[in-house]
Amino acid sequence: MLINDGIPTKDDLDKIYPSPERLAKGPVAIVECFQEIPCNPCIKACKQGAITMPRDINDLPLVDVELCNGCGLCISRCPGLAIFVVDKTYSEDMALVKLPFEYVPIPKAGQYAVALDRAGQDLGWCEVKKVISGGKKNMTYTISLAVPQEKAMEVRNIRVGGYKDGN
Repeated sequence: MLINDGIPTKDDLDKIYPSPERLAKGPVAIVECFQEIPCNPCIKACKQGAITMPRDINDLPLVDVELCNGCGLCISRCPGLAIFVVDKTYSEDMALVKLPFEYVPIPKAGQYAVALDRAGQDLGWCEVKKVISGGKKNMTYTISLAVPQEKAMEVRNIRVGGYKDGN
């Protein structure tokens, strides 16, 4: 339960997930933010205007999945590390998951890292496809991982260090 362990329930996630039809159209941001706190960097980062807060800065952010193009600019701007981009059209058997990462060492594209679920459980080795720096003032990197399609909605982090080259 989210309030006790910080892990959202299936019901929590079902409320924010894009429909299977939208996921089949290409990359889309998923904002797993469940606390009403004054925060809005994701709104300012979104050039498409796809992320909004209906009433005020304390609302939970909402993603208009039809406006979102999955660019991922919002990922490194979220101080809560709560935004991910999922692209289930990446390949027939693999999805691309873009996630925030703030640890060292930073993996390199082409290496493999252990993917983790929301509870920190091991989901297996996945290839790091791309690593993007958040910039000089933002030390949050965006890591793009190729993950099996069936794990695309579960992978939300990687184990720090322990990266390996090749398969």
